[in-house]
Amino acid sequence: MILVTGGAGYIGSHCVRELKERGIDVVVYDNLTTGHIESVPEGVPFVKGDIFDVELLCETFAKYGVDSVIHFAAYSLVGESMVNPAKYYHNNVAGTLALLDAMIAEKVGYLVFSSSAATYGDCGSGLITEDSPQNPTSVYGQTKLMMEQFMQDYDKAYGLKYVALRYFNAAGAHVSGEIGEAHNPESHLIPIILQVANGTRGHIGIYGEDYPTPDGTCVRDYIHITDLADAHIRALDYLKSGGKSTYYNLGNGNGFSVKEVIDMTEKVTGLPIKREVEARRAGDPPTLVASSEKIRRELGWVPKYDSLESIISSAWKWHSTHPRGYSK
Repeated sequence: MILVTGGAGYIGSHCVRELKERGIDVVVYDNLTTGHIESVPEGVPFVKGDIFDVELLCETFAKYGVDSVIHFAAYSLVGESMVNPAKYYHNNVAGTLALLDAMIAEKVGYLVFSSSAATYGDCGSGLITEDSPQNPTSVYGQTKLMMEQFMQDYDKAYGLKYVALRYFNAAGAHVSGEIGEAHNPESHLIPIILQVANGTRGHIGIYGEDYPTPDGTCVRDYIHITDLADAHIRALDYLKSGGKSTYYNLGNGNGFSVKEVIDMTEKVTGLPIKREVEARRAGDPPTLVASSEKIRRELGWVPKYDSLESIISSAWKWHSTHPRGYSK
């Protein structure tokens, strides 16, 4: 049995859906602070709890016979982390330590961790590999890097095996259109643009157009949410087959600027997207594009939805039918 922390959130819910579709037993653990109970598939056990609650975690591990964890539970807003670092260190760092302690106590030996490209910071314009320097430019990225470091120590001391997946920009929605991205407030580029398209937002703000990129706007690597889920399952299979603790980048290896994403959204939706240039945000590197050669080579991971058009099309299927997310 796999326990998915944050399994009612955007990325977690898609991973849970993928696990269920493959017939793999899974239990969702989420405090519903930002998650949505509506995103949990029917028939999947759900435990409402906080990752600080070591006693409840231990009880859940024992009750369901949990042998592995996929850990998504964390705050993830870069801008917020810069103005409220205490919130991020407390939840992301201290919360993960509590989870690891519960895993050690109950002898749960495998962990797949939701890390981030934010651990790298500004690496210039080239492809980022797993060996690129990790110098976070945001508190959010720093918390993810600290968690990776904890896991290295827990492996050495307690034999806890882990894979840290450093993913770039998760995007898109399940192909059914039944679940998708629903944050409040929304902070990710593609859903914000689609909110303009579906009439729930007046315009998209472009945070700076004077970056050292081809059109002056930030360049990012977008990865479809279902491809992301597949990578988590492959990582867990790898660990359970005796693999050593390691880390992988997850991205498509192609970068798209903010303006290019807006233009593609106009093409997909057939609707005009009003845009306004605003001041830069703190902690935003100009370019973040992944080399995913390592996970392709070692785990056989190949993205199925690797075009920007297919990613935005799947997101539009969700946002056009759920303009207010999971709210009725």
